[in-house]
Order: sequence, then C-alpha cells, then structure tokens
Amino acid sequence: MNNPFRHHRKSSSSDNDPFDVPENYYGDLTNPAKANKDSKVGRVRTFSVIENTPRNQFFNESFFHNRPETIKESPSSSSSDLSQSPTPVPELFRKPSIVPLYAAADDPLYAVINDDEVVNSQESINLTNVQPGAANKFHYRRASVDDAFSKPKKFYIADIKSTLKELLDNEDTDHNCQITIEDTGPKVLRLGTANSNGFKQASIRGTYMLSNLLQELTIARLFGRDQMILDEERLSENPVDRMKRLISTQFWKSLTRCLTKDNVYQMSKDTKLKDEYINEDGSITLKESHRIYIPYNRKDQFDYYSSFKSENPDVDLDIVYLPKVIDAEYIKSINKRPGLLALSSSINPTSGEVVNQPYVVPGGRFNELYGWDSYMETIGLLTDVTPNHNLQHLTLARGMTENFIYEIYHYGKILNANRSYYLGRSQPPFLTDMALRVFHKTNEVYPDKKDETLDFLQRATIAAIKEYKTVWCAEPRLDVETGLSCYHPTGVGIPPETEPTHFNAVLKPYIEKYNIDQTEFIEKYNEGVIKEPKLDEYFLHDRAVRESGHDTSYRLEGRCAYLATVDLNSLLYKYENDIALILSTYFGNKLEIDFGDGEIILEVSENWIEKARQRRANVDKYLWNGDDSIYYDYNIKTKTQNKYESATTFWPLWSELSTQQQADKMVSNTLYKLEEFGGLAAGTETSRGDINLHRPSRQWDYPYGWAPQQILAWIGLSNYGYHGTARRLAYRWLFMMTRAFVDYNGVVVEKYNVTKGAVPHKVDAEYGNQGVDFKGVATEGFGWVNASYLFGLTFMNLQARRALGTLTPPDVFIAKLTPVQKEQFDDSK
Repeated sequence: MNNPFRHHRKSSSSDNDPFDVPENYYGDLTNPAKANKDSKVGRVRTFSVIENTPRNQFFNESFFHNRPETIKESPSSSSSDLSQSPTPVPELFRKPSIVPLYAAADDPLYAVINDDEVVNSQESINLTNVQPGAANKFHYRRASVDDAFSKPKKFYIADIKSTLKELLDNEDTDHNCQITIEDTGPKVLRLGTANSNGFKQASIRGTYMLSNLLQELTIARLFGRDQMILDEERLSENPVDRMKRLISTQFWKSLTRCLTKDNVYQMSKDTKLKDEYINEDGSITLKESHRIYIPYNRKDQFDYYSSFKSENPDVDLDIVYLPKVIDAEYIKSINKRPGLLALSSSINPTSGEVVNQPYVVPGGRFNELYGWDSYMETIGLLTDVTPNHNLQHLTLARGMTENFIYEIYHYGKILNANRSYYLGRSQPPFLTDMALRVFHKTNEVYPDKKDETLDFLQRATIAAIKEYKTVWCAEPRLDVETGLSCYHPTGVGIPPETEPTHFNAVLKPYIEKYNIDQTEFIEKYNEGVIKEPKLDEYFLHDRAVRESGHDTSYRLEGRCAYLATVDLNSLLYKYENDIALILSTYFGNKLEIDFGDGEIILEVSENWIEKARQRRANVDKYLWNGDDSIYYDYNIKTKTQNKYESATTFWPLWSELSTQQQADKMVSNTLYKLEEFGGLAAGTETSRGDINLHRPSRQWDYPYGWAPQQILAWIGLSNYGYHGTARRLAYRWLFMMTRAFVDYNGVVVEKYNVTKGAVPHKVDAEYGNQGVDFKGVATEGFGWVNASYLFGLTFMNLQARRALGTLTPPDVFIAKLTPVQKEQFDDSK
C-alpha cells in the first residue's frame, strides 16, 4: 500500500489534478458517464465492483468451523490472474472486500488478487483452536505499514450509493455515519481500478484512508454523482496537506455568508427565539421569527429589503426601523420581537447595484457576524493570500472589517453578534489590528489602489476611536479610580437568547419565594414588577461574561462586571498604540474627525501615546503580580487581585504591554503551569478547583484549550524573542488537531481537551462541542480553529511539518531532536 501520509504530488499520467476543489474534481473528468469515447473506462460493465453479500454472511464463527471441503474454481478468473496464485481462487470469495487478518499461508480461500500482486497473510493460526467469539476480535485485517510502494491508482466506482452502503455497513460499527478509530470493523475495503475498468481490485486500508473514502463518496453524492473515478492520492493524502487544503478551499467557503435581499428571509430566521403574540382570548401564540432591523438613518437599506417583500407579498418578513437612541429598555422591549440586524452595504457607483459585505461565521449553524471570532478568522484567511492566489480570502477579511465599522456607526459598538438581543453588548475589541492586517495585505496585492486602501484605514481608525471613547473608556465600563476598563454591558432582565432551562438552578429559590411558576416569575421580573437586587447583580455579571467572550469560566462567574481584566486592558493598550502609529505614519500625525454631532475633533498621536503609557502604569499597578510572575484580573469592588491563573496572562505579550523582564518571568515561572500536551489550557487545574455534581465543568477552564488563546500566545511570545517556545506550543496544538482529524473522520471542532490521554474533541462541558455532529464528511470545521491551523503552520519549519504529517507526538518529536534543533523549540532563558 502507498504511504497513507504521502505529500501532494500530481501523477504524470493523470489528466486531472487529484487535489482539485470539489466543484472541479467531481466534474466531467472524473465522471465515467461522460468519459471520452476513446477511453475504456465506463464502456463495459463486466461485473459488480462491490460485494453485495453482507459481511456477516462472509465472516462468522460457523463459517470458520464449517467451511466446504471443496470449492469450485471460478470460471471468470483469468489465467493471467491465477498465474500468480499458488492455488485456484474460489468463486464465492473472488476478490472479497473484507480481507481476513489471520490465515494459513497456503490457504486459497484467503488469497487476494491485487493489480500487481497477491497478498497473503504471513501469519497462520490453527482455526480449530480459536475459542468461540475469538474470531470476532482477531479475524479482520487492518492497515499494514510495510506494503510495497506502487504508482498511485485510480479507482472506478460504478455505484457510489452502493459503495457507500457497503463501506458503512462494514466499517461504521457504532452507526454514527463516521469511520473512526473507535469503530471495530475490518478496516479494509476493495475497489475496482479504473485501468482495468473495475475488473481488478486494490485494497483501501486503515481508518484514515477509509474515512477519507467515506468523505469523498459523500461529497460526490452531494454533487449528484452516481459513479466516479477516484484518485488514490486523494485518499492517502498527507493529513497536514489535506487539512490545510480542506480549510482553504472548502471550509471557508461553507462558512461564508452575505446578507442580501434574496436570502434575508432565510437568514433572518431566529433559531433561539420565536415571535410571541397574544390572541384575542388572551392566550399566547409562538411562531417562527423572520425580521430584520434597519438603522433609523438608512432608508436605502429599508427600501432595498422592502423590495423583496414587494416582490414576494406572501412572505411573512418584518422590516423594522431602529430608533436613534438604543438603550437597555428599548432592547428589552423587543425581546419578544427578535430580529437580524442589517450589515454594511453600499451602492456601486458604476453599476448602481447594491454591494453587501461578506463575512465568515463561527460554525455552520450560524448566520450571524460574530465579534472576536471574526478577528481570529481574519488572521487565518490572510495567511495564504498572494497577488495571484486566494484573493477571495482578502475580500472576506475586508468585508468583516467593513461590517465592524458599520456596526460601530449604527449600533454604537462591535456587537457580540448581529441579532437584536445582542444590541447591548460587545465582545473583545480587535478592530485596529484587524484593520492594519487587511490594510497591509491589500497594499501588497493591490498596490495600484493605495488611495482607496488609505480611505479604508482612515474609516476604520475613526470607528475604533469612536468605539474606544464611547464604549470601553466611558462609564459603566470605565473604572475611574483605576483608569482601567471592565466588561460591563447594558441590559435589563434575563438574557432571552439562552436555553429555557439554563437558569433553572438560579431562579429556583425565587420561584419558591413567590410561589409562582417559572414563566410567570420571569415575566414579572423582566417587567420590573418583582424586584430582586441580588438577581439583578447576577445577570449583570452573566451578561458581562458573555461580552468577554469567555462564557463561561469560574474565573469570571459572579464577578465579571467588577473585574478589570488583563485581556480587555491589553486590547485597549493595543488600540492606543495602533492609533498613535496610524496617525503618525499615514495621516501626518493628526486626523480631524466629525462624528456627526457638529463638533470637529483633532486627534494627534502624542495623546494616544500618553494614553498607552498611563494604561501600562495602571496595569502594572493593579494587574501584574511580580511574586507570582503573572497578570491577574483586578476586582474594582473588593480592591484585590482575583488570583485565577489564566492563559489571558499572555495577552499583554500580544499587545506588547509587558516589559522584557515581565515576559521572561512569565516564560520561566508561569508557562509550565498552563502548557499541556496539546497546547495551552485556558486556565490551571488549581485555579479551577474541584468539579462535582454541584460544581460542573466550565468550557473556558481547565482542561480545555481554545484557538484564540493559542494564537495570541504564539504572537506574543514571538514579540519578545521566544520564537522557539511559540513554535513548540504551536506544534502541540497542531499535532492534537491533526491526530483528531486523522482518527475521527476529519473532525475540526470549536475547542479541545488539551490534556494528555484525552480524546481531545470530546468536550461535554456546558454547550458541548460545535463541529462534532456531522454525517459522512465535515464540511466547515470551526472558524477560529480553522484559522489557528493555517496560522500555526506558518510557525513550522520543514522538519516540524514532516513530523506532523507522520503524527509524531510532541514529546517524542522534541526528544529526538539534536541539541541545536531543540533550540528551535525551546528558547526559555
């Protein structure tokens, strides 16, 4: 068998690229029904390529102990085929799909004819000594690592549907429509080769190749194919190359959205809330919600979406203007009328057509633009953009930035996501760095568009300044005493978008106190009829946790709105320095800004440099703990540090807020507490504390790791000269992702358990794990995890990439390095 982790290489005899995108690969070139008339492929159908007899009729205990003594020789077996076999091949078992692992070397029953060779098991056992039930455990052949190398084959699959059925019947023993290392099937399937028109067969062996086969057949069916010619190279592709290729060519595409009048009805559907109406008899009716809210001053957008309703009068789409002032009371008032919020659009001056900005969603179940997910996705999207390659990824990154600018101007902030119930809360702010990355990449690939690109940077900078001053450095988010900022969103009542049972435990004492049911209590509490200050404070912190993006964690629970967090203040320090840099480098050290209220504000870089200097001093005073060599969050109410060890301690390295001495201390004294087998854990086990029935796991705590924590740490460590440490952490994360991808049918998920020995993608804390539940093939992965893989590979040298491709565990890989090579993965001082 060919090396299953072979690097990309296009066969010279191929007339198509074996690694082409599905739109092309599943086109006419691999369709036997449309093959060239001079080609022998598809002309003659001599026999079924697959074995339709169920597996359990071939291999069961009674069969092994009651075989017929004589077996008729197959008349269809050619002399050339049999010339390689020491004995005739029985007709019943000619070219079986499932190959026994143990057999007598001279037993014709288990002779298997390949294109070029006969493969007999070299092991033999006395079947009469096999105990009942033992055959079920031992009699299936699995992948061999020593099969001879041969030129990559092409397989002729005459019936994709039947082949899929046989593959799943034989291999998917846990019936989840995936082929993983947990399945106990024989791990072998035989397919007819294209050169023989399906007459000769070759084996597909092992979990990885069989799961790839399942994925390719599933995709082919999605493209409406009934038969195909499939390249073996597509099944045995190096997993690093395959994962990178799928993310770049398929996953991003599957996660791309663009809100237009043609899809507004489908995208506006709310999966969390329904519209609530009161009937004439006073009863409540719920119905599916389809609504879009438009900013009060965007008549062009209101008319644009209204045109869809005019063209489709039977469609129940509600188009509503937002008021000029959007406060907590207004947000609460529309909780029973949820809706999608409009995003950036403009008129093309040449064509007059409406241009809507595209964006990438976190996962396939989403239609909304999310906050900090979009920044992480931008980092990944820009990794492979060149003047001649993947320019659509730059379009996506630019589109998300334009949508953020739009949200700040029309909704007052970059939103958690563009739904009406998110109007009161933001997420971690990354706009300046995001805009600079898009700006520099655009200049690189479109050097002739400098004026237009500079205009984009100016608009992004003005939006960031507005967000900085009116959101993050204004009360209630600004703590005047410390000069630091907190996550502190506005809101009234219980967050409506949560699951109906999410707050059961919290509300139970109050329901018992008032002796009413939960629905009635929620209604009266939200309307202010029932007043409970402690419950108000609980939901204040709950909304703040959601604004932080770290929902949820024992680090933040019950205190988040009162915490000046290291992550938020690191981001604001980056804003201050970025704005100073942009003003001095691109706008002559000053920029006149009109926010629409008639007042012209002059911004100069010196003011922003001073803001950054003061914030660094405040962070050092309140958040840095020199004794523990770590940044903690600071509780502005208790006036104490919240001593929870979190991976957010590395965010000051990303924003370059730390001194070199502080960075050295963290690498020497803190990193080891958070570094796990698969990368950085979100926090330490010690800080998290015990987990039990009354204190369940939280997804942003130990032992889970998240892509944004990895990405920011890699960048931050590199900023301070710790390139080797960053590379080592990146290798750990990439290995864990690649291992799960290989062993579990191409899975790429929202978060991972990074501890050694864990099944990393199986995370059952709180909301489960996005990206696990798919049938046959994963089609989108998860946004910021996709980005972390592409970005992480930029830290890998050739040696590391090869080691990842052969699934060499991090500790083994590092242990086998020479002293000089080890310096590239460990430069701690």
